[in-house]
Amino acid sequence: MGKVKEKMMKLFDLTDRVAVVSGAAQGLGRATALALAQHGADLVLVDRNQSGAEAIAIQIQALGRKTLVAGTDVSSPEAIAELFQQVDTQFGRIDFLGNIAGDGHLAKPEELTITDLNRVLQNLVVGRFAMCQEAGRRMLAQGCGSIMNIGSLASSTALGRGHIAYSMAMGAVIQMTRELSTEWSHRGVRVNCVTPAQVVNPSLTARMQSDPTLEGRFLHGIPAGRLGQPEDIMGLAVLLASDASSWITGAIIPMDGGNMAMNAGGTPGGH
Repeated sequence: MGKVKEKMMKLFDLTDRVAVVSGAAQGLGRATALALAQHGADLVLVDRNQSGAEAIAIQIQALGRKTLVAGTDVSSPEAIAELFQQVDTQFGRIDFLGNIAGDGHLAKPEELTITDLNRVLQNLVVGRFAMCQEAGRRMLAQGCGSIMNIGSLASSTALGRGHIAYSMAMGAVIQMTRELSTEWSHRGVRVNCVTPAQVVNPSLTARMQSDPTLEGRFLHGIPAGRLGQPEDIMGLAVLLASDASSWITGAIIPMDGGNMAMNAGGTPGGH
């Protein structure tokens, strides 16, 4: 049993691997970075909240891992190119990209300005692609690597409530993932997309406080009976970064407490 356990643990071992995680100062990005570090990875922590990312870096360094903190604007391909040049200088490789940071914009479709739409698409589509492209070029040269894009329920279903720009962008993230996987998997680079339901963060908390009915509406569609927590991504991130997922690519993976599985007219728990 000892050898079997050792072999299983090695599947998830990220020692000496380098991971770039955007949105690392809080939420899903923070949880992803900490999980990868706990399994041995060195981290590039990207967040416009640079002081927040530096606080996470201290925790990761305490685990004996190396870190690089960058306040990169992930909507800017030029800034992203500069980021990866820093990665080249400090680490000389990249093994995993957690493509997480990005902002939406709430507006009714008839009121959404083209300027705001372009800003969301630049951030969530062009910026995400630029991150994939810069990481992918390096991974292809190495012959190995893994990318985890973060999508949303809104990648595949309509949310309403003014989410038109965000949903358009998140739909593109799914197709980006499928195309990149199809192009790159035979060259050793895996690309997958995680699609969360509502995960508690400061923005969502503020929205629920301003609308007392909102949390109940969310929970009505989640058979598991609770909202997501950032820590829910930790095991999935380690899986996708590790050799344990070496034959998983092009997958769209819901992280949603059963939301996508349930018909809109379904009743959680049979009640």
